[in-house]
Amino acid sequence: MNDTITLAAGWIQTGTGLGNSIRTLIFDVAIPVMCGVFVVVVGWKTKAPGPTIMACIFAAVVWGLSSNMATLKNKTTEDIVQYQGGPAASRSDQ
Repeated sequence: MNDTITLAAGWIQTGTGLGNSIRTLIFDVAIPVMCGVFVVVVGWKTKAPGPTIMACIFAAVVWGLSSNMATLKNKTTEDIVQYQGGPAASRSDQ
């Protein structure tokens, strides 16, 4: 009976097998679900249209930013390169 495996090693192997799926699960499922829960809780607790509308707007912004994370990452990198003197950098601030 030498083919036993500890529970921790099994979970580590499972996590490694999932790889980027965990990140995808967080950005594509968890964040939208949390945004929906936020809107429902605010609407339920306040029972007023103003806070519920603002909760919808905030949830939409968070959801939109999380769904465009790859684009935002590349945009931030481009901005840093431009600030550090990239090929098309403007020198008006120096």
